Amino acid sequence: MPAALIRGPGEPRFPARMSESLLQELKRYVDFGPDDESALRELRAAAAPEFPAIAVLFYDRILSHEGARRALAGGESKVGHLRTTLVRWMEEAIGGPWDDAWWEAHSRIGRVHVRIDLPQHYMFGAMNVVREALGASVDRLWPADPDRRRRTREAVGKVLDLELAIMLHTYREDLLSRATRSERLATFGQLVGSIGHELRNPLGVIESSLYLLRGRTGDDERVTKHLDRIADQVRVSNQIITGLLDMVRDRPLVPETVEVEALVRTSAAALSPPTGVTLSTDAPPGLTVRGDPVQLGQALLNLVMNAVEATVPRGAVRLVARPEAGMVAFEVDDDGPGIPESVRDRLFEPLITSKAHGNGLGLAFVKRVAERHGGSVGHAPRPGGGTRFTLLIPAA
Repeated sequence: MPAALIRGPGEPRFPARMSESLLQELKRYVDFGPDDESALRELRAAAAPEFPAIAVLFYDRILSHEGARRALAGGESKVGHLRTTLVRWMEEAIGGPWDDAWWEAHSRIGRVHVRIDLPQHYMFGAMNVVREALGASVDRLWPADPDRRRRTREAVGKVLDLELAIMLHTYREDLLSRATRSERLATFGQLVGSIGHELRNPLGVIESSLYLLRGRTGDDERVTKHLDRIADQVRVSNQIITGLLDMVRDRPLVPETVEVEALVRTSAAALSPPTGVTLSTDAPPGLTVRGDPVQLGQALLNLVMNAVEATVPRGAVRLVARPEAGMVAFEVDDDGPGIPESVRDRLFEPLITSKAHGNGLGLAFVKRVAERHGGSVGHAPRPGGGTRFTLLIPAA
């Protein structure tokens, strides 16, 4: 008897499908087959000239809705580029090939939606705009052939259902990742909360002993040098403990209307870049956000410090603030070597760092501040080299 047909108590009497990918399973679920592929390829050949008009309709619909416009990646200034991207997406969605490479390419689009925190209901609404527009194209192309119209409309429905399944799968990936991260952070918080204060006691003893020893060393420069090194390391240890405790405790926000220009200027003034690194700022007057100025200032300072450290020994850092669809975007650019791929996806997690002497707490703090203010933070390769961090905070 074939091994696949051997079953134990309570197991199904039919063999399971072996090594079936998620894409293959979904195709089978929506009954997407060769006839649908053929119909879609014919539609692409006939309807491709209409795709740019559909892209215009798509983004006109988004721009007419305040909530959807606010979720628009890149803001209204990027609509021209996004229309071109949508046309390419329709060409791939309708033209295939619907294989694993197609699945992965469109999963990357879904992960972008997750990264910019696009609400799922806007994704469903946007997909329905495409569905209606393609259905209207089908009706115009074959008005005298009802069977062909029906067959093509069904194929369009199936492939867009596959696209929605891809998008929802990326949101599920993110949900599971967030759950795992929350569990890890909860454990991390318990550990930090229990040992952070305990470490303060021995550090306090060391500081007291240093104070007494300095009065007894006389003029011995070698001893003084070593005492200074001990004091420096005690200071670093205290900073790490403070950073860890800030990560796990929710200091209450003290919100007020904050002048963005002053916030940018103050954050930049708190840092003196080393020789060879330039720091410039640009913020329009009159722009305001609603938030805690102390925590927002610390978040901006952390981003600027990271950028400065990335450009050492020589380079340029730029802090820019600008309005963006109901938010204020704080962009911190550097022309350093960029972020290693090995830590790129986990950069905002505590204790994850790409720096040789970093502690991995600065960006985790920035993310926490952003989320508590109803905003977000992300990063991307900077045009021309380096990295751009973007902190989004709701405008006042």
